[in-house]
Amino acid sequence: MLFKGTHIKDLSKVSIILILAGFVIIGSSVFFFLSLAEEVMEKEKFIIDATVNDFIASFNTPWLQDTMGYITEAGSVIWLSIASVILFIYLMFFSKFSRWVAISFAINMIGISGLTKGLKLLFERQRPEVLAQFDGTGFSFPSGHSTGAITFYGFIIYLILISPLEKKWKWTINSLLAVVIFLVAFSRVFLSVHYVTDIAAGLAIGLTWLFTCITALELTIWRQRRRKVLGRRSR
Repeated sequence: MLFKGTHIKDLSKVSIILILAGFVIIGSSVFFFLSLAEEVMEKEKFIIDATVNDFIASFNTPWLQDTMGYITEAGSVIWLSIASVILFIYLMFFSKFSRWVAISFAINMIGISGLTKGLKLLFERQRPEVLAQFDGTGFSFPSGHSTGAITFYGFIIYLILISPLEKKWKWTINSLLAVVIFLVAFSRVFLSVHYVTDIAAGLAIGLTWLFTCITALELTIWRQRRRKVLGRRSR
């Protein structure tokens, strides 16, 4: 028994794993974010922020700076907005996925945008450096590039996972997407427009929101299938 009137056997193996993982990840990510947020709210300084910044400064070069400047664009508001609109149109009108997938994706991206902006205004943490050329303006906590990257590319990882692709291709594509998420997040620290704790908080809150949307989507699709099965049995 999963919920009243439902059974685990009615869910696919992937759905069960996603839902159970979702609850664990949501809980642990929220706890981690709140732990960081409490310290930031009290204007505490983190040793890890200074340590990481000093470490990066020890080997930073103009070439690496330019490279990270290009990488960070993969998490920019403009790119994610354009890519999200394209993916939404594809999911809604051209893919074989349920339209609930497109709706969930839209909620995923619009929701994280509003949540990130709200949290930035709440904490009002200043950036280590203000660099407009790298979207390094406004408040710092949490990192918007990190929340955007993990929710956008993370949702694509989910789509690949539930697709009929061969397992080797799923692992290959999803591993590359995971690397993109990491590089976008790392680039923000490398470019000195965020502290590493901004990145950690951004990934935590982004992961929380992503799995909230995915868990809700899986349960919605399951209920949709369940109603169809019960409708056929009642005929």
